[in-house]
Amino acid sequence: MNPYATPIVTFSLILGTTITISSNHWILAWTGLEINTLAIIPLIAKSHHPRAVEAATKYFLTQAAASALVLFSSMTNAWATGQWDITQMNHPTSCLLLTAAIAIKLGLVPFHFWFPEVLQGSPLMTALLLSTLMKFPPLTLLLLTSKSLNPALLTTMALASTALGGWMGLNQTQTRKILAFSSISHLGWIAIILVYSPKLALLTFYLYAIMTSAVFMALNKIKALNLTMILTSWTKTPVLNATLMLMLLSLAGLPPLTGFMPKWFIIQELTKQEMTPAAMAIAMLSLLSLFFYLRLAYHSTITLPPNSSNHMKQWYTSKTPSTPTAVLASLSILLLPLSPMMHAIV
Repeated sequence: MNPYATPIVTFSLILGTTITISSNHWILAWTGLEINTLAIIPLIAKSHHPRAVEAATKYFLTQAAASALVLFSSMTNAWATGQWDITQMNHPTSCLLLTAAIAIKLGLVPFHFWFPEVLQGSPLMTALLLSTLMKFPPLTLLLLTSKSLNPALLTTMALASTALGGWMGLNQTQTRKILAFSSISHLGWIAIILVYSPKLALLTFYLYAIMTSAVFMALNKIKALNLTMILTSWTKTPVLNATLMLMLLSLAGLPPLTGFMPKWFIIQELTKQEMTPAAMAIAMLSLLSLFFYLRLAYHSTITLPPNSSNHMKQWYTSKTPSTPTAVLASLSILLLPLSPMMHAIV
């Protein structure tokens, strides 16, 4: 890739995200989403591998369809109500179309099909951007219109996302696909609480982004693209692998790690909203995800590959974790004691 391309793409991603999250007019928000889409495509396809080109094509087609739906829903709303303001989305058909459009952009069930394939065809750091930064602008639009959305529809999509994210992740051996289904499952937790507590949905997204970023950066450091590569990386980076195990368990939502906090708050809020059956269902469905996180943790730390007697263990290598990886890993493991403060904020 041209050396000038990286700063241009980075600036475009920041610009597109900033425009969308700070706008209150639908055309500006749509413009930001389009800038984001066009900026990430070179990063997906930069290896020129057929798989990467296929992933970039799939991403472009799905995002273009979703952007067209966003524009159509906002025009329908403006036609019916005379309002282009994002918070004034009051027309029922427009709300339905917008929910579908944002679900496509986020990868919520039943519009999730593109997401695992695109992540599998992308480099690990591009997959990190697709799983975190690229989900922030569409999620902001959902938060701004949360008062007008259909709670029953979002709850159904959320439960389906959590179920399918856990179920489809069980049989995967590629780390990027596992994290893609993990992302779909976490989006279910965000979607189910969005209408009732937008601040809690945003907190859940922030914590998910921290934990996922830490996992992706650790996997990128040890160059682990599948379970076998994780299995053989223990002798080279034992400390990083042990930390990776804790980060994966945090993503699974086990106490006393950071990932337990948003699940705890969401179940508490759903119970307050007299949605105990939905809270029980989503808690039970998250056990499916727990299984494949445990399998990843098992491969990263608990098992050792068979070694011949003349094999020298490489305990000391130059692969020391970078400062951002260390900071994100610490945050993804140790934030649970801040729960009272977080609860006061949301």
